[in-house]
Amino acid sequence: MREEEFETSIKVLLVGNGAVGKSSMIQRYCKGVFTKDYKKTIGVDFLERQLQVHGEDVRLMLWDTAGQEEFDSITKSYYRGAHACVLAFSTTDRRSFEDVAKWQEKVAEECGDIAMVLIQNKIDLLEEAVVEASEVEELAKCLKLKLYRTSVKDDYNVNEVFLYLAERYLEILSKMESSQTHPSDTKTIGLFSAEATGLGVQAMANSEGEANNAEMRKKTRAKNDSQATESSFQLRPNKMRTGGKKNKLLCTVL
Repeated sequence: MREEEFETSIKVLLVGNGAVGKSSMIQRYCKGVFTKDYKKTIGVDFLERQLQVHGEDVRLMLWDTAGQEEFDSITKSYYRGAHACVLAFSTTDRRSFEDVAKWQEKVAEECGDIAMVLIQNKIDLLEEAVVEASEVEELAKCLKLKLYRTSVKDDYNVNEVFLYLAERYLEILSKMESSQTHPSDTKTIGLFSAEATGLGVQAMANSEGEANNAEMRKKTRAKNDSQATESSFQLRPNKMRTGGKKNKLLCTVL
């Protein structure tokens, strides 16, 4: 459990072709209502809901984006800063199924690698289905996404979708914070410790350079002294390192 006094806010995008049920889904999830009347989203719509995930207060900020291409330049500007995403298609719309990969790519271009989930909406209309169950499962496997089959009308699996995204995001956040608190990117090489950031390697390189410079200065002084005197002995500086090839330090960036 992360120690934090404030609630965690998670920006969640809902993307997919028009009329797949994105607006109806956030209305059902946030307000508990459902309407059959379809109203095209112009640009983006926004709703939010608070919930608890493993005892932690979470605020989901749900951004419903228009699925029509004419709004593409508008909606993409709202992708930035998103933490999670719902990729939606309809059981009764073959084109929306075929465009899922395109929507995933659009989000990834703006947001990078964020928590995502694939939903097949309107499963209450299976008698009108234009996609096979095996096709859907293969797509989820190909995109490496968890699949939920939902019915906004029947309020089936709607809560589960957003709970999964909240849990997934908190899991990612916890791992990031853990890696910052307990760095695991330090490798021990012989008697030296080299950090993956390169600072440790640079420090050792600087130390080695100083030692070599000091040795060269001693050799120069010794040579000058031997030329200036005819005494029977010659000054030999203590060598910091043996000759031959130096061992290279290998540092793996995790």
